[in-house]
Amino acid sequence: MGIVANNQGVKRSIRRLQHVKTWQLLILLVLFGFLAATFLRLNNIGMVQRREAVLVADRQGDPEQIKSRLFDLQRFVTSHMNTSMGTIYLESQYNRDSQEIINQAGQGNNPNGNIYKKAQEVCAPRFTSYSQAYLQCTVDYLERYNPSGELRSTVKLPKPEAYSHSFASPLWSSDFAGWSVLGCLLIIVMIIARFIGLAILRLILKIRNR
Repeated sequence: MGIVANNQGVKRSIRRLQHVKTWQLLILLVLFGFLAATFLRLNNIGMVQRREAVLVADRQGDPEQIKSRLFDLQRFVTSHMNTSMGTIYLESQYNRDSQEIINQAGQGNNPNGNIYKKAQEVCAPRFTSYSQAYLQCTVDYLERYNPSGELRSTVKLPKPEAYSHSFASPLWSSDFAGWSVLGCLLIIVMIIARFIGLAILRLILKIRNR
């Protein structure tokens, strides 16, 4: 009687597991997968929009606006998954700061006259806008006509790495994307557990019926 009762218990467990069909779990998995993909995509779009806002602020040249947009980008990236942004470089701000340093260097007394003006006349036609190449051309020209011949020792251009910013995205975040991904993983675990549970219960029932 004990064996029969145990067999009945195993059969009831099998029926309970079979009550939830695999195709039902698969439908739920597809739905959650679609939601997860959508929210992950929205997270990435949000990062791209904020990254572009930083670059726009950099081109406009307002330091406070740049700082505000950088903070907004940092806050979004560090609190949302799938927002890896790489490295953003404030090229325009670097060029402005470097140009200001060069301008100040060209205002001193020099037997060659206003060498900064001459440097502009030589370098400006070669480039369509301020760039690292333009700045290097200007520095090279100023150094050539500097009395001491050591312009680089007195004119220190900013370090480019100080104008680079990179923020890390979390592996998981407690937003719609994160919970959708978690839902997908939970359903996958349920499907695997259902197959394993049924296989074990059927094996137990088969052994007992021998």
